[in-house]
Amino acid sequence: MRRLQEEVQITTLFLIFNHSMTRLQEEDARRSLGVGRIVDLPADLKVLWQQIPPDLPGIFDYLAPLREWLANRAEEGDYVLVQGDFGACFLMAKFAMERGLVPVYSTTEREAQEEHVADGTVELTHRFRHRIFRRYGE
Repeated sequence: MRRLQEEVQITTLFLIFNHSMTRLQEEDARRSLGVGRIVDLPADLKVLWQQIPPDLPGIFDYLAPLREWLANRAEEGDYVLVQGDFGACFLMAKFAMERGLVPVYSTTEREAQEEHVADGTVELTHRFRHRIFRRYGE
């Protein structure tokens, strides 16, 4: 008698963004998205993503290594956290959707404190706290 084994697919979250994932973001990804594995960009691609040249009139070709990396690793239904340069986010979110991936971004609650200093300047302190992941296009 042949035994059938049910293949369990682990949903992955691929990180394409400028920061390190916070503990709150990781916990929320596992809870709300059902993510079992989180994959960060390799160091060379992280630098590429963080330093998109502001003088390039078009960045589609510049992003080719990121598209290739994602295409070779992600499976349909996986999530992609995409945050950074607005145009790059648009292109990568569009690419993800075309491949059956689910692009998301992290929403934040922002708190600002303003302190008037004796020398007449104002110091601003900003705190950002992750709230939820939101799908692109919704």
